[in-house]
Amino acid sequence: MKIRTLRARQIFDSRGLPTLEVAVRLADGSVGVGSAPSGASTGSHEAKELRDGGSAYGGKGVSRAIEGVNGPIREALTGMDAADQCGIDERLAELDGAPDKSKLGGNALIATSWAVADAAASSAGMPLYRWLGGVSARQLPCPMFNVINGGRHADNNLDVQEFMFVPAGADSFHEAMRMGAECYHALRKLLREAGLSTAVGDEGGFAPSLGRDEEALEWMLRAVEAAGWKPGEDVCLALDCAAAEWADGEHYRQPKSGARFRRAELIEYYDALSRRFPLCSIEDPLGEEDFEGFREITEALGGELMIVGDDLFTTDAERLFRGAALGAANAVLVKPNQIGTVSEALETVQLARKSGYAVVVSHRSGETLSPAIADLAVAVGAEYIKAGAPARGERLAKYNRLLEIEEELR
Repeated sequence: MKIRTLRARQIFDSRGLPTLEVAVRLADGSVGVGSAPSGASTGSHEAKELRDGGSAYGGKGVSRAIEGVNGPIREALTGMDAADQCGIDERLAELDGAPDKSKLGGNALIATSWAVADAAASSAGMPLYRWLGGVSARQLPCPMFNVINGGRHADNNLDVQEFMFVPAGADSFHEAMRMGAECYHALRKLLREAGLSTAVGDEGGFAPSLGRDEEALEWMLRAVEAAGWKPGEDVCLALDCAAAEWADGEHYRQPKSGARFRRAELIEYYDALSRRFPLCSIEDPLGEEDFEGFREITEALGGELMIVGDDLFTTDAERLFRGAALGAANAVLVKPNQIGTVSEALETVQLARKSGYAVVVSHRSGETLSPAIADLAVAVGAEYIKAGAPARGERLAKYNRLLEIEEELR
């Protein structure tokens, strides 16, 4: 499985911004492809993308990242064994040299890392989930459908970034897809009949302007019932608050509503929501440095809810280790581009398992058509996957891949 060559080229993500795709060719002729997604709401501890600056593409060009792949990365990896994913990824990190992957760019590194894994799987004659997860990779994740968008994902007045349907009562992945799609279309119909916008945000969810965030949950409850499912039994609700965007010194201030909270008040607010609505998960309810707040909310609500750390952990095993020692959160979001390589993402999953944390594999708001995270979710036995609403091709690429894997595993 020796790497013969690799090459990067520019493609566009789902927001119409440049990103890069890397193709790796092995000595036996096998080819693997990887690409780099991009987030809108990003944690400050994430691997840094390398962008060009200047006027082209509003400074978002990736020609420098492409040059890094086609120059020093190609030179360093040529002749290496693609089967040694850890060795490949360690070489990438060494080559970059910066803790935040900012020299060559986290976008260049993750696209290359994915391409190597894909090429090795192809050479071995295995699907990617089997190559990464071995014979035990058989569990399909439950999808978390982002059906109402707010925060940085939509130009409306909702502060919570994502409102999700979670078909936790489904007996199979294809049944979960049916539940999610039926609830999604019921929600569209209800919003349209009420004269509310059914335009969609970055991740395929609707983006109506409502009186308050709680109204989004009310509409979702109506949609579940209208679709013929039982709220809290068949379909639960979940939030991604992205509250790092609300941090204001020692307090929290929602940028759209202007509402201000002390930490304890914000935890009380979530407690009230969980008693009123059938919530099963709250992601990033507090700021990315508020480990103590995460400990408090996990202690208060973690017995009934998933408290998911995204910006808190940024798929970083060191930050997860710190959180686990404190009892901060009980689930981790895994976004490989946050940390920069496939191996480091897998290391974070391993630590999560040892620490008793649930795993949620996630897309980004600026996505490509790559279904690799679907394979990753199966490889690591993730309990959940976030890939957006059951709409838009870049989101459905992940869900359709999981349907394909489900058939293979029957």
